[in-house]
Amino acid sequence: MKNEITDTIDTKTPNNIIISARDLNVYYGDFRAVKDVNLDVQKNKVLSLIGPSGCGKSTVLRCFNRMNDLVLSAAVQGSILYNGIDLYSSEVDATEIRSSIGMVFQKPNPFPKSIFDNVAFGLRINGYRGDIDEAVEKSLKQAALWDEVKDRLKDSGLTLSGGQQQRLCIARALAIEPDIVLMDEPCSALDPIATLAIEELIRELISKYTIIIVTHNMQQAARVSDETAFLMVGEDRAGYLVETGDTHQIFTNPTEERTEAYITGRFS
Repeated sequence: MKNEITDTIDTKTPNNIIISARDLNVYYGDFRAVKDVNLDVQKNKVLSLIGPSGCGKSTVLRCFNRMNDLVLSAAVQGSILYNGIDLYSSEVDATEIRSSIGMVFQKPNPFPKSIFDNVAFGLRINGYRGDIDEAVEKSLKQAALWDEVKDRLKDSGLTLSGGQQQRLCIARALAIEPDIVLMDEPCSALDPIATLAIEELIRELISKYTIIIVTHNMQQAARVSDETAFLMVGEDRAGYLVETGDTHQIFTNPTEERTEAYITGRFS
């Protein structure tokens, strides 16, 4: 399925667009959490999703690899095209989507396994037939963690510092060679030094990956992202997209007054 997804391109979708959401609505039971979101994600760029709490940032993010499928009350309407394939088509396997679209969560969540086995986990369950030692080393190097752990690969991943654990989770996501990495506030539980390391890593990774990051930190969004999408909460409590564009433009000359008010701290 992964090859089918990544190799099938819709000729109607511009070549630089890897994900295209159209009229995206998300419900939790009777409550509409996200309303009519239309959003394009460019290949090999960092897109930041910003906005106040409750505006649907994480909900939108989780739609991109169908993590909302795991919420029994969730229902998704509209379409999300990934390389021209509708991710919510009945013919698409959600589990296989997550081989192409990985995710890093807000709180570092290494498995209670060795550092090596944390990274090798996804390779093994996906039936990887190459050299696992080589793949693990490559992933840890991509996550800028290899030099710190190469002599302790048998140690538990839980023995690492918070920042190291988050980079281990990034290495685990990269090991299966996804096209896209989703990051849901990946630095919110980290100190400033660890945060800087993750931000530098994000900028290095876009040579090979597309990254979508949810962040409450305006400075972080300005530092790491190429594009920024600003979401707000409507009177009906549904999150909606106010505007999206080049990050520099969004932060210096936004089109919408609501965007400027949020970025300058006049409301949150």
